[in-house]
Order: sequence, then C-alpha cells, then structure tokens
Amino acid sequence: MASVISLPLLAPSLPATWTQEQGASGKTLAPLVQRTLLPVGPAYLSHVRRSIHNHSFEEHDKHEAERRQREDSVDTDGLEDDLGLIEEEETEELLSLDPKEWKKQDHYAVLGLSSLRYNATQHQIKIAHRKKVLKHHPDKKAGVAGDANDDAFFKCIQKALEVLSHPEKRRQFDSVDPHFMELEEDTPNASEGKRAVDRDEKAFFTLYGPVFEREARFSKTQPVPLLGAMDDPKDAVEGFYNFWYNFDSWRSFEYLDKEVNEGSDSRDDKRYTEKKNKSERARRKKEDTARVRTLVDVALGLDPRIKRIKQEEKEAREAKKRKGKPGAPSAAEVEKKRLEAEDAAKKAAAEEEEKAKAKAADKEAKKKAANERKKARRAEKGGPE
Repeated sequence: MASVISLPLLAPSLPATWTQEQGASGKTLAPLVQRTLLPVGPAYLSHVRRSIHNHSFEEHDKHEAERRQREDSVDTDGLEDDLGLIEEEETEELLSLDPKEWKKQDHYAVLGLSSLRYNATQHQIKIAHRKKVLKHHPDKKAGVAGDANDDAFFKCIQKALEVLSHPEKRRQFDSVDPHFMELEEDTPNASEGKRAVDRDEKAFFTLYGPVFEREARFSKTQPVPLLGAMDDPKDAVEGFYNFWYNFDSWRSFEYLDKEVNEGSDSRDDKRYTEKKNKSERARRKKEDTARVRTLVDVALGLDPRIKRIKQEEKEAREAKKRKGKPGAPSAAEVEKKRLEAEDAAKKAAAEEEEKAKAKAADKEAKKKAANERKKARRAEKGGPE
C-alpha cells in the first residue's frame, strides 16, 4: 500500500538585489505551494528498479531499451501458438548456472528446448524465450526473498537467445552440443556391435541407424543417404558407403576457442591465443574426420547385407559358368539337387545316430545281464551245503 513520506525541502530565498524585471521570461512567478508526493507511477518504479539492480540512469535506460526491443520482436497479442512446446522441468542445477560460464551451459536446456535441439525453428526459439522471460524476469522477482540468483539465470536465458537466434553462433554451438557429444561417446564399437549382430542381424540397424542419422546433420550435401533396411538392393548399399567414405562435414569447433585474457591489451597475447585456437580447431577437426571414418569401417565390417550381396554375386557367377556349358542344369535344378543332397545327408546322419543309440542300448543290456548272472553265481556259492 502506498505511504506518505515527508521530505524537508525548502526553496532558497531570492537574492536581495532581485527585481521583477530581472526575470528571464518577464512573467510573474507563481507563489510557493506545498504538494504531497506519493510513491507511485513510472518514475517511482524506475527508481525502485535502479535501486534494486544498482543501475545508473544510463544503465537503466539501456536495460529498458533492450526490454522493449525484446517485446517488439515477439508476438504480444496473447494469442500466439506455442507450436506444441513441452514444459520442461527446471532442475536446481539448471537454475544455479553461472552466466560467466555461458560456454559450458546447454542453451537448448536453458530455453526448455531439449526435446527439439537442432530441429527447433526460430519461431519456436522466440516463443520459448518469451515464456522464460515472463517467468524469470528480475522485475517479477523484485523484493521477493530467496530469489537472489534469479537475475543470474535470466542472464543465461538472454545468452541462450543470443546464441541460438544467430545462425553462425548456433551452428558453432550445434557442432559441440553437449547432449550429442555424450551420445558420440556411447556409440557401440566393433566388438560390441559384433556380439549384437551375431545374436540378431537386425540389431545392426537398431544400433547404427540412429548414429548415422545424427551424423547426417553435419553434411554439406543434402539429402544424406541413411543406413536403410535389410532388403536394400546392392546399388543402394554401395551408394550409402560411397557417400559416407567421402563425407564432407561442415562441423567446426570455434565454440571451444579460449578467450583472450580479460583486460589484456598485448598483441602478443592475442596472436598466441589465436594461434593456439587455430591449432586446436584443426586437431579436433582431424579427430572428428577419423572418428567418422572409423564408424563407416565398423559398419561395413558388420553389415549383414554385404554378406548377402557377396553370396548373390557368387551364385550369379556360378550360374553364368553353368549357362555357358551345353546340357548344363539350370539354377533351379542345381538348387533342387543341393536341397535333396542336404536332406539325404540329414537323413543319413539321423540313421547313424539311431544305430549308435541302438548299439549303445544293446551293449548296456548285455552288461546288465552279465551282472545279473554274476550276482546269481555268488548267491549259489554262498548258500547252505
């Protein structure tokens, strides 16, 4: 509720030499009156904001200009469509982020876009930002106890918008998105993939399909052929591996560059830092290229379609050889004979197994009978004479 504050202010007295004719405007001055000032209105609110945030008049004006610019950039008619954005949980770790460590923060998580990430549109980013601003703006928390860090998280929100709304900065962040960096470390290696494929050939597509789908977003050439399915023809399989063995990636690592020491004006320091960053970017790029190449090598070695294609090519060559000989049987006849031979071999093996079992049973019966006779003789010898 508004309260009245009495301020002991007195107007200075006029100089003794002052006359009416000396007035600048030549008009008669109004008499002094007493007025009551109430702590209300935009001027008082501006004073409160400056006091809470310890801003100067210049800083306050700059802050207000940025706030108006943000509001103008987003639809404010109250009827905007949120495009199906899901309300994500704000953990204590997320709310306690340090804005000075903005390069370590997950900008998508800050704006509540973890489920969309690089698929989020600019309109969705603006809507998510507006929701966060309405919830975490310092003015809404002014004077509320326990919200000392809310201003820090608001700065993280603003930094996330700055990065994700700028195409080049967003591409640099997407290159080192911490969520996908963790998934890259969990990619199954050759031994893990082999064990899974040995149990079930379809596991190859379950394991490596999502991996190639994630990597496809870095390709300069679009669209990108994906892993496909078990029954893909030879041309599709060869096209897939030809593309990925010549994979041209736009992925870059400028986002991980180290900043020049704050307050340093030394040109040597700047040159050294730039040289170091350039060397680190080249090293990371080389390692990433080698990682993708290793991934393709592993996939090629485990792909069950390669085995199927080789078998089909072998049969085609044999059929071609047989076709060139007069009176040679057709492929259907050869396959029929092969199946008959397999059935005959299985039948013979079953008969041999039955004979072995019968022989073993006969041997066991003879042994049992011999033991019975021995017991009978012992019993006769041990009887009364």
